[in-house]
Amino acid sequence: MTGPRFSGPGRVSPDRAAFLRISHGKGESMAVNRILTNILSDRLPETRDFFVDLLGLQVNFEEDWYVHLSAPGNLALEVAVWRRDHELVPEAYRDAPRGTILTVVVDDVDAVHERAVKLGLPIVAPPRDRFYGQRSCLIRDPNGLLVDVSTPVS
Repeated sequence: MTGPRFSGPGRVSPDRAAFLRISHGKGESMAVNRILTNILSDRLPETRDFFVDLLGLQVNFEEDWYVHLSAPGNLALEVAVWRRDHELVPEAYRDAPRGTILTVVVDDVDAVHERAVKLGLPIVAPPRDRFYGQRSCLIRDPNGLLVDVSTPVS
């Protein structure tokens, strides 16, 4: 897929917004305004602390069944955690995460890795340069979700 590039973190250029419009076949169209990843968890406090302590995310909203986090100063960079057994989650979809990798792009993957080691977090793979121009490490969150922390390499 080709098209105009993003104009900055969390912002989409007018050209990119037009490119992202979805046609419904009858002349109607819809623009995607937000994509939010929700992690299902039996460990809301631990999962919240994982993202706050490791990546410096801020808690924007918290209930006993839901926590919404974002990067300070940029609400568009967000993730949320839902209690796995909450009534809003259909029973057939309450399994632990599998087949999913959450990628977070940061300024310094090595610094995040050092912080993860100090916090005693499970490191799946230490930082290494990838063939596609990123340096990344893999860390497991309290729910078993694989978190890819990456930094673009010049």
